[in-house]
Amino acid sequence: MDDLKFSVVIPYKQRLESIRLVLSALAEQTMDPSGFEVLIGAMEYSPEYVSTCGEFTDRLTILSVLSAAPWNLNMARNLAMRHARGQVTLIMDADMVLPTRFLENLYERYYVHGQNVCVAGQMIGYDEEVETDVEHVEHAPFSHYREVLARFEAQDRVVEDERWTAEHTTAFRRFPWVYARGGLVAIPTATVRQHDLTFDEGFQGWGPEDQEWALRISLTGTPIMLGEDVYGLHLPHLRSVSDNGRTAQINNRYYLAKWPRLELELALAFGWTETAEALPEVRRELDAAVRGPDYSLGAVIGTASGSSLLVLGAAIDPSTQRPAPDVAAQFDTHAELTVLPLAGFALPYPDGHVDECRVLPPVAELSDRLQDAVLREAERVANTVAILGKDGH
Repeated sequence: MDDLKFSVVIPYKQRLESIRLVLSALAEQTMDPSGFEVLIGAMEYSPEYVSTCGEFTDRLTILSVLSAAPWNLNMARNLAMRHARGQVTLIMDADMVLPTRFLENLYERYYVHGQNVCVAGQMIGYDEEVETDVEHVEHAPFSHYREVLARFEAQDRVVEDERWTAEHTTAFRRFPWVYARGGLVAIPTATVRQHDLTFDEGFQGWGPEDQEWALRISLTGTPIMLGEDVYGLHLPHLRSVSDNGRTAQINNRYYLAKWPRLELELALAFGWTETAEALPEVRRELDAAVRGPDYSLGAVIGTASGSSLLVLGAAIDPSTQRPAPDVAAQFDTHAELTVLPLAGFALPYPDGHVDECRVLPPVAELSDRLQDAVLREAERVANTVAILGKDGH
């Protein structure tokens, strides 16, 4: 399938108006239709959906993988991705309308020589509504979106997504995976296959599932880039900010449990742009607070006198992930201990998860802002919090 350049992967459920607009834009791509396929992971058995796809079968190659399982964005993506035959897998949401030269431009700029790179695209209009409730949606006809995109295509350079602005330059350089959104992102199919880069279906609802996926991409050594003139229009859809916030909290803790990394716990406490600026100084503070080069600060959870106990500011051996003897002594003999390499700025546990949290003296060596973040998390996670002095009391 050397001539098949793209497999366009779209997760879908109950957005007939949106998917019709998305397919309309794909049907007008300047790339020859034989150069790409459209793969839709549809989480429903719907005659109306099948009929809508039928409107485009004379212009597009569409493969739908249908499932009646409960909606799961990552499952929908994975259902379609596993059938990709193109050189490049382009993942996009069912509410992204692309300009006519999108596929041709993306291929010529980034993939014509077989480059191994993950390219993120701008999602124009996404950030304007992500913090806004949307209770009613009425889409304009496709001709309207065609005209809007034509105006963008006439510009020398398009920068309409905040990720492309100077404010995020430092954060992107330090954490490129944070900037690859699943709404519009491309990666060579061979790289997906080689490293099993499917999406983690343990994420439920809105949250950082695409960021976690992109982290795994970054760890393979695959560069992540912000695409030059790679963009689409994000269509409005029904949205509850409060519902998204609830699932985001759960998903962020799931993410942190899977990848307990300093930069992630800092970002959950302070945001990515601030973390990018503060990370070197925070590392120095943490190194200075610990008892020497053989230990680092961490969190330990287990039982003490039969009750659940979390210890923050614990000295742990980074080579063995075991707590120092005086830390281990705070727990029941032979207690099963969970050790996390986290300072405690954010923790992967729900509210009230443990009976007690003990905050050890190294936390007091941190700056006030960092101490406050640790204490806030301790109070959230534990029913009681004890701040211990150097004498252990």
